[in-house]
Amino acid sequence: MSQMIARDFLHWAQTAPTARRIDGAEALAKAYLHSDLDVAARRETETALASLLDDPSPLVRRKLAEVFANSHDAPHAIVAALANDQSDIAALVLSRSPLLTESELIDCAAIGDVFAQTSIALRAHVPSGLAAALAEVGACEASIALAVNPGAEVPVFSLRRMIERFGDDSQLREALLSRPFLPAAVRSDLVDATAASLASFVIGREWLSRERAERVVGEAREKANVVIVAEANETGGSNGVRALVAHLRRRGRLTPSLALRALLSGNCGLLEAALGELSGVDAQRVAGMVRDFRGPGFAALYARAKMPANLLPAFRAALEAQQAFGYRGGVGGGARLSLLMVQRALTACEQLNGGELDRLLALLRRFEAEALREDARDAAAALERDLAPAIDMAALEADVLQAA
Repeated sequence: MSQMIARDFLHWAQTAPTARRIDGAEALAKAYLHSDLDVAARRETETALASLLDDPSPLVRRKLAEVFANSHDAPHAIVAALANDQSDIAALVLSRSPLLTESELIDCAAIGDVFAQTSIALRAHVPSGLAAALAEVGACEASIALAVNPGAEVPVFSLRRMIERFGDDSQLREALLSRPFLPAAVRSDLVDATAASLASFVIGREWLSRERAERVVGEAREKANVVIVAEANETGGSNGVRALVAHLRRRGRLTPSLALRALLSGNCGLLEAALGELSGVDAQRVAGMVRDFRGPGFAALYARAKMPANLLPAFRAALEAQQAFGYRGGVGGGARLSLLMVQRALTACEQLNGGELDRLLALLRRFEAEALREDARDAAAALERDLAPAIDMAALEADVLQAA
């Protein structure tokens, strides 16, 4: 290489056909990376490479991107220019180049198209600041790519932001659910997004009335949140449950029916956390008053939490049933309604009803039907397992054919 590289190369490139220019770009780029060039020759080579950034053929610029994409020794200015080229060229360096800084990548994400943003989201390592920027300004496809990338450090607030922006997209929801160690609050937000999308679809198709759809979806959402609370208790203990309950309150999802459903599923932790969150009383005092649920202290705590007065008998009956049966949930621990507990609460409320508990009784009867269906499904599955080996269908068919 001589100091005439840039001038000679420019002169040659003016008349060379595209295929030759592609070969020349590859040779020049590899020479820059692998040849022992002095300072002057290196500067001349960079000048020649820079001239190729204006080549009319994107194939020439693409070849430069292919050679420089993974290199630590590529000229930074050339790589930065390629990162702002048309998307199929930019994607090569945006997805792999170790030279591009976080700030440069954020700028490229802000002005790039879906292809460029997705390429950035799929980098081997996406730091939290870059992930947050993509969650804020990126297209839905970029958020999906970010969600499935195990090398992406996505902050919790960015996960929530992705759900806020694209929660109606089923592929995004599925991608987020595939992330390991997904926080319970984010899973609850995904439940909300799924419920909203399902309700909108059903109402739009006119399969159910708006009122019916909202009730069905609301009950399904609460059922899912009870499961999430139970799992939060298993992984994070009482602190995990309290954090999730605080999040549910901020989202407007901490309802009396949710607390009652959890309690009738053997999960007393959600009720205690809810009473503490709503009343401001510390957890230890709340636990003591819940244990003495028949006393005036529990009634005062319940009133301070501004829970509906007409539901107090149901909560007391459920706590009494839990004490009597020692139920702590089925598979997953506190995530499934107990038929015995629901029926115990239903009986107690029927005895106290003077008309003011009719809506509560309707809710408990829906809980009863749900628990009965779950028990029936379990019984049918167990029966199928027990009977399956007892009938040899092949032998039975052979006997029928022989008899015929």
